[in-house]
Amino acid sequence: MITGGLRHTGRLFALAAEVGRSIFRRPFQFREFVEQFWFIASITILPAALVSIPFGAVIALQVGSLTQQLGAQSFTGGASVLAIIQQASPLIVALLIAGAGGSAICADLGSRKIREELDAMEVMGVSPVQRLVVPRVLATMGVAVLLNGLVSVVGTLGGYFFNVILQGGTPGAYLSSFSALAQLPDLYISEFKALVFGFIAGIVAAYRGLNPRGGPKGVGDAVNQSVVITFMLLFFVNMVLTAVYLNIVPPKGG
Repeated sequence: MITGGLRHTGRLFALAAEVGRSIFRRPFQFREFVEQFWFIASITILPAALVSIPFGAVIALQVGSLTQQLGAQSFTGGASVLAIIQQASPLIVALLIAGAGGSAICADLGSRKIREELDAMEVMGVSPVQRLVVPRVLATMGVAVLLNGLVSVVGTLGGYFFNVILQGGTPGAYLSSFSALAQLPDLYISEFKALVFGFIAGIVAAYRGLNPRGGPKGVGDAVNQSVVITFMLLFFVNMVLTAVYLNIVPPKGG
């Protein structure tokens, strides 16, 4: 079991390296990239916007309640918005892309594999990685970055509404605390996380799609495995990136 896990991990990293090399090879499959980008965006934009509202509300209400107990209501806006931008927004985007876009990518590649389309492409001298995987991985990365901005804005507006309306906060204090605590690198790390998470979701989905087992049932199992593996990797990578960021970038005013 351990040997099999290490073998799959090595193959996954090998696929990631091959995708990285193939990005700069010509010809670039621009049409495939546009089609995949539009498809992934179309199935994730609305759910991302809808999910970000309750996430922003829950964070704002929880942080607002905590700051009231500590007598630091003036920092409610800054703390809640930083939590949304740095943590909640990239994870929401990554989970939606892995669950919706990643599963679709895995199912598509898996069905092509069991129909031996990928083997036929290799016989004709066409690389399935360059032709099919690279456009899909780039599409997940691009959609993740754009959706992260959307979720950050919608989540921040939701947190603002619930803090001001339900908890009696003042708009001026909410905005001033945000400007006092937040800094531009907070947005940079959020977008970087979204980019990395999109890459992970695309690579894992492509790897499981390229290696199904047992016909159509194997494709279904591969889809489930790709989502679970992606979720586990996302939370681990998020922990690492957050720890590195907090150690490299000093807090504002620190």
